[in-house]
Amino acid sequence: MKIKSLLSVLAIAIGLSFNSTAEEKHDHDHAAKAGPTGGKLITEVEPHVEFFVNKEKKVEIRFIDDANKVVAPGAQVIAVTLGERSKPTKLTFTKEGDKLVSDKTVPEGNDYPTVVQIKADPKAKPVNARFNLNMTKCPSCANAEYACICEHGEDEKDEGKKAK
Repeated sequence: MKIKSLLSVLAIAIGLSFNSTAEEKHDHDHAAKAGPTGGKLITEVEPHVEFFVNKEKKVEIRFIDDANKVVAPGAQVIAVTLGERSKPTKLTFTKEGDKLVSDKTVPEGNDYPTVVQIKADPKAKPVNARFNLNMTKCPSCANAEYACICEHGEDEKDEGKKAK
């Protein structure tokens, strides 16, 4: 009787192990993607929003369809707040061709808390995306850290905790 119980427990454990592996693979299949310009892709809205900091340190916003192609801006309203919490920088946007461009540059420094507020139209309820704007180039992919598509971020955090 004990052997049957032990075999049953072992069979359940093996089944859970295979299920866990399948879930991990599923998550990997849906790994983060960058936008077509190499910016951060915000997928909580349709069309998706690409957040990209250009060479002049202005923020460019592009609207992206499910095929990762740029679509023309419509009536969307975008506002970005970033920088030091005691003195945040607020960006507003104007349309330039197929994108929206910020009125100001991002503040000097790096790794600022950033909130992108997206409204489908001026009267719509806003959707907020929050992340840290880390402009450092990722060592593993071609993007800046804020738009990184690698999975090294958690490993680095864990290593930092071990070092303390």
